[in-house]
Amino acid sequence: MIIIDAHLDLAWNALQWNRDLKLSVYTLRTQESNLLGAGRGQGTVALPEMRKARVALCFATLLARSTGHVEPNIDYSSKEQAYGVAQGQLAYYHALAETGEVNIIKELKDLDAHMDVWEKWESNPQSTQPPLGLIISMESADPIRKPEQLSAWKEAGVRIIGPAHYGPGRYAGGTSTELGLTSEGFKLLKEMDKLNVILDLTHLSDQAFWEALEHFNGNIIASHNNCRVLVPHQRQFDDMQIRAIIERKGVIGAAFDNWMIRPGWVRGRKNNTRVILNDVIDHVDHICQLSGNSNHAAIGSDLDGGFGREQSPSDLDTIAHLQNIVEILEKRGYIENDIALIMHGNWLQLLRCAWG
Repeated sequence: MIIIDAHLDLAWNALQWNRDLKLSVYTLRTQESNLLGAGRGQGTVALPEMRKARVALCFATLLARSTGHVEPNIDYSSKEQAYGVAQGQLAYYHALAETGEVNIIKELKDLDAHMDVWEKWESNPQSTQPPLGLIISMESADPIRKPEQLSAWKEAGVRIIGPAHYGPGRYAGGTSTELGLTSEGFKLLKEMDKLNVILDLTHLSDQAFWEALEHFNGNIIASHNNCRVLVPHQRQFDDMQIRAIIERKGVIGAAFDNWMIRPGWVRGRKNNTRVILNDVIDHVDHICQLSGNSNHAAIGSDLDGGFGREQSPSDLDTIAHLQNIVEILEKRGYIENDIALIMHGNWLQLLRCAWG
């Protein structure tokens, strides 16, 4: 079944982690076998494995912060540096498009044409597989030097923005803070509304989340977010937040980062309880139960988002194993149409609504 994955840090992995994503995951692991650090030699995502997974479309991120943190390869001392890094990541996606590896999807006609080709390929998979599709998303708006610059980013291809990441952001409080939107954050949301840029609520603090919903009238998503009732941490959304997204006809993508899947899972600890794909579907199912249908749950894996196999479900070796979710949903009693919505249809419907 065709998959749409709403969160992959492809350019960050390619440039900041120096991974040639045209090579297979297994080649990349071999190249990194002597490197130290979380995720090194443990990658799960590359273009060949995305093709095996039938990821027809993904939301591909731009990721750089400029808020005074010191995490290497993600934090920069100034907004100008963050701007330059994100521009480089954007250039990487355009370089892939120029070589025919991917299509960058910017509007409804691009989306419909791309998905039509993939659906025809699905009926004849012996034919040449089409290019992968990318919708460019910004995770942390820090690279936007001022809100008035947003039109230039949209012209370059950005269609989705999450204002914050971990910690305090220039535009909003992020994960593990109790900060709301900044004065510039309110201005950015106004520009996003005007330019029809989709708002990604992922990583917003609780205060920033509710302020954003109050001041933003456009289309909303949570690209990679799990459920707080299952994993009690502020990074997840509580039931009230999930219901608010449902009421606004938004979609929530389940994330595949182990500590967000099972409570008590700790990074780097050797005796962690085993996490499997079925545990991810607990979050998908909870969203479906809250909404009373399958119209708001989807996939936003965040695989290789600063980690690898060591922090992913143990029955997932590469992104190709996302296809195993179909069988898991079938065993839980989901019918084919509902499975298709979760695997790709809900993201497709939201994009068509936003761009139509």
